[in-house]
Amino acid sequence: MNASLLAVLNNTERLLVAQTERAELAALDEDAAIDLEARIRRARNKYVGQYRRGASARVGEHGARGSAALRAERLAAARATRQSQGPGPEQAPEKAEPAAGRQGPPVTAEPTGDRALRSPRTEKQRAGTLAAGARRQAKRDSR
Repeated sequence: MNASLLAVLNNTERLLVAQTERAELAALDEDAAIDLEARIRRARNKYVGQYRRGASARVGEHGARGSAALRAERLAAARATRQSQGPGPEQAPEKAEPAAGRQGPPVTAEPTGDRALRSPRTEKQRAGTLAAGARRQAKRDSR
């Protein structure tokens, strides 16, 4: 473990890390190893719980713990990219210049929004899912 990580640990945590060194582990008998594993698990669970409580405070009305922090990071990265680079390499150079007075997002070759999710394959899959649900409901209703 590197020194910068050890510097942020308190004495109890440093002792726990020191007890996980290869030489220390080799000297343990079965009961001591089980005891050490239990202490490590308790310490891990403590910090997992702290993370979850802190992350749950950042979660909005809808969403998940991971998306609450990551969404802000993704938005910041997208804004930085948009401001510094402009159009991506997938667009041809002649299409890179917007028309005079044009407003809105740039036109790309790929569909955006709901259109990106609509294809014959996904429509068939969607219809199959709806039909299966209807069959299940009809079966329940006939009981």
